[in-house]
Parts: sequence; C-alpha cells; structure tokens
Amino acid sequence: MNHSLLWKNVLSLVARSIDAHRFETFFRPLSVIEKNASSVLSLSSPNRYVAEHLEKHFKKNLLNSAKSFSPDITDIVFCVYDPSSSLKETSFPSSSISSPMLHLNKRFTLDSFVVGPNSQFAHSAATAVSKAPGKTKFNPLHIYGGVGLGKTHLLQAIGNFILNKNHDCNVIYSTSEEFYLSFIDAIKNNSIKTFSSQFKEADVLLIDDIQFFSGKESSQEEFFHIFNEIHKNEKQIVLTSDVPPQDILGLQERLISRFQWGLSVDIQPPNLETRVAILKKKAEEDNLSIPENIIYFIAENVSSNIRELEGVIIKLLAYASITKSDITIDLVRSVLKESNKIKKIKISPDEVIASVGEYYKIPVNKIREKDRRKEVAHCRQIGMYIAKLVTNSSLKTIGLHFGGRNHSTVIHAINNIEIMKKKDISLSNEIEYIINILIS
Repeated sequence: MNHSLLWKNVLSLVARSIDAHRFETFFRPLSVIEKNASSVLSLSSPNRYVAEHLEKHFKKNLLNSAKSFSPDITDIVFCVYDPSSSLKETSFPSSSISSPMLHLNKRFTLDSFVVGPNSQFAHSAATAVSKAPGKTKFNPLHIYGGVGLGKTHLLQAIGNFILNKNHDCNVIYSTSEEFYLSFIDAIKNNSIKTFSSQFKEADVLLIDDIQFFSGKESSQEEFFHIFNEIHKNEKQIVLTSDVPPQDILGLQERLISRFQWGLSVDIQPPNLETRVAILKKKAEEDNLSIPENIIYFIAENVSSNIRELEGVIIKLLAYASITKSDITIDLVRSVLKESNKIKKIKISPDEVIASVGEYYKIPVNKIREKDRRKEVAHCRQIGMYIAKLVTNSSLKTIGLHFGGRNHSTVIHAINNIEIMKKKDISLSNEIEYIINILIS
C-alpha cells in the first residue's frame, strides 16, 4: 500500500476518535512525504508546535493504526518543512519562540470549493477579498457557520489565491488555538514584543476559529492591538467562527465591535444538489468510482456538513482498499450505520418537539413560545439539535416549527449542544435515548 493511501486510511480512524477541532488543528494539515524507506511513514507538519505535539501525544497510536493497515511500517516521523522549499527541512533553535508559519493546504482553492445556495455569498466575498486584499470594504471579512461547512477551506483559499498572485505578500494563517499557545510560549520566553511584531507585519492575516479566544483575556488583549495595527495599515484581515461575533460568549465587546466593522457572512448546510456535487468532486479527487445511485443515497442520508460527507468517502475508500470489494449500497449502509447517519425520513419536527417535551416534562407550547427559563431554553435547543439529526427539514423549517425562530438561532442551538455534549456524557446519553425512541 502506498503511503498516501495508507495515511488516508489512518486519518479515517483518527477522525472517529477525536473531536473535530483537534482533528482540523493537528491532523488535517499533515501531508505525506514519499521517501525511499518504505517502512517509515514520513509526514510533513506545518510547524514545530504541531510536530512536537503529535510526537509526544499521538505517535504510538498513529503507528499502531498504520501497522494495522500495513504491517511493514516500523516508524512514523514528523518533519517540518519551509513552505518556500518543499525539500528543505527547517530547524528551530530551542530558545526560539513558536512563530506564525504559513501552512496552507494547497487543495483548498476558490475553484475547488463547491458553491451552492448555502455558500454563494461567502464564496463571492472571499473572491473579492482575494483579488483586492485590504482594498475592499470587507475588512475584516468574517465567515461563520456550523462545523464542517467549509469555513477553513475558504479562509485558506484566500491565502492560496493571494500567494499565487504575489509570492512576496506576507500571508499569515493561524488558528486561534495556535495563536494562544504561541502567545503562552512568548510569555514564558519573555519575547512578547517579537511575537506581536510577527503578526503586525502581516499583509494578510487569516485567523481560524476565533471562538477559541473566549474567556482568554490576555490573548484577546494582545490580538486587539494586533488587529488595530493591521487594520490601520489597510492590510487585510479574515476571520472565521462557528457563530456570529456577538454570540461568542466571553469575547470582549471592543473585539466584537471591531469584528463587525467589515462584512460578516454565514455558510449554511448544503442542499441535496450541492451535497451530490461535493461527493462527486471528492470521489474524483480520490480516484474512487462510485455509482450515481450510491452518490444520491449518501447525499440523502448525510446532510449536516461537508466534513461528514468527505468522511464517508474516506471510509468507503478505506473499506474498499482493505476488503478489495466493490462499493455497494450494503457497504454504504454499513458505513452510515456505523456513523449513525441513516435517517428515518418520515420523522417531523413536531414529533421531535413532542418527544423532547415528554422526556424533559416541558409542555409543547412552552417550547414553541418565547419562554426564556433555563430549563425550557435547554429543552428547546436539544429539540432543534435532534430535529437536525433525524429529520430532512431545513434549518429554516426547523426554526418555524420551534416558534418561528430564524435559522441563525437554530445554528446557535446546534453548536451549543455540540459543545455541551463533549463536556457532559449524560447529555449525550439523554439525546441518544430520545433519538432511539423516535426511530424505533
């Protein structure tokens, strides 16, 4: 098995075992370095921090996973490469601070982004900024939406477009988590001034997942000054988050105000036609031949986000390569069942409201009304979350059933429950119980 295919198989296992944010931060940016030593899987890391983190916390599990697909693998190494030269390894003095490095995924381009009604405005705004960074009124450009809808793709596509047009442009891409961790290193090394100046010198600053700044006062303070400097110099800033700035809890008002200076655009979950187009493009990229009826079957059953659609393709690729079997409806059913993605189409939002209300002892009319009591609001958000999972209703339709609320409210509810589930196993069990009642 070649190393590129091997790594795709390993990624499919990793994606099932860790949260999405950590997967995107530490695993998605990695790429395979093909070397003569076939027993060693070499992976290119975007920076030293990511490489060291993976070496310390994940190497053993990754090696075991790789061996399960290819027993000949004896080791995994993480290399850090200078983006200006794909073959030149970059060394870091132990005393240096973690610097903001450009680690854009080359496959994230404006052309490779599948545009649908859910993302047309966001894509148009990203294109405008790419063609004239710092020269439009879209500064900052803020793209928000649920998990796995393509925010990172558009953010990095902007960087790739600008660099292809002007190699000398100083483009800096960083997740807010990387910014925070680098800032902590700078404090420890007494080098905050150096840290700050590196960001302030950016011609284009791309910051992913700004919701991670929530509650981190010192990081927000530092980013506030960086933002002001870049904006004053008419350089471009692009941000992403899972919700609008004003809905990010623990974010300073002055930052919220600045994030709203330019243009905020959202990305919605893709409709059926867009999901079909995404699946076809992903299958084509992975040289995977999937019959038309199977493409539609997947698209009809996976509607929450693009990342899950791509995840299904990766799993199918892994299953097909391991078992040497064709991709059939039965195989797809097995993959979707494992991911709990098969929906019972006839379930309506009203049925969800009734089941959630019965479980939490909240009257249905209270769920639909503007009752802001904590227990009612919590029940309402869980209902919206489950409705998204088990019905074919759009976010707008779900909002209408829950008392005429708009799609942004539904998105906020879904994201909030996703966050709470990661911290509260009992909540996950409650939701699973309610879903089992609905689909049984």
